[in-house]
Amino acid sequence: MAGTQADGRIARGNQTRQLILRRAVEIASVEGLAALSMGQLASELNLSKSGVFALFGSKEDLQLATIRTAITVYLEHVVQPARDLPAGIGRLWRLCTGWLTYSRERVFPGGCFFYSVSAEFDAREGKVHDTLAAARSNWFSYLEQTAREAQLAGELADDADVPQLVFELVAFLEMANAESVLHDDFTCYDRAAKAVLTRLHTVATDPALLPATP
Repeated sequence: MAGTQADGRIARGNQTRQLILRRAVEIASVEGLAALSMGQLASELNLSKSGVFALFGSKEDLQLATIRTAITVYLEHVVQPARDLPAGIGRLWRLCTGWLTYSRERVFPGGCFFYSVSAEFDAREGKVHDTLAAARSNWFSYLEQTAREAQLAGELADDADVPQLVFELVAFLEMANAESVLHDDFTCYDRAAKAVLTRLHTVATDPALLPATP
């Protein structure tokens, strides 16, 4: 009986934790990680402040948990759909279009979560900075890995400068996000998609592997 009660408390605690983190990522994407307040979250979600503190020992712990939650959402919306495709330039294109959709559809209300909070912590030191930097490095590394797999598949030119290619692709994506959020103008996503596609055509061994450029 005691074990069942303990299991129930753990399950309720996990549910409450996820409820808090879902709201936390929304707030942070708009107002920043520094704006997160356990008191505010408790008030908004009709929870006890002491209960929230029991789940997150400090503001930094809350910030780190919020980043980890955002990573899970990001993988679900951007990375996972492309994994269903075979290795090749089409998978690289799908990652880029998936990112644009993720930003355009406001999976996070402030646009790309990581673009927003990275600017907030890029010049700081500490665990939050390091976690954000690692997440960004992992994204770049995954794009480079995808491009190199496309090379091995014979769909991306052997002499393509992969790090340079990835740098340019990310620049196109992030510019669309920044312009859209700042100006509430969503036409920039079509421009970014065109720029990405044009760039990929320059390194594709067979342009027919990609959609035609508009």
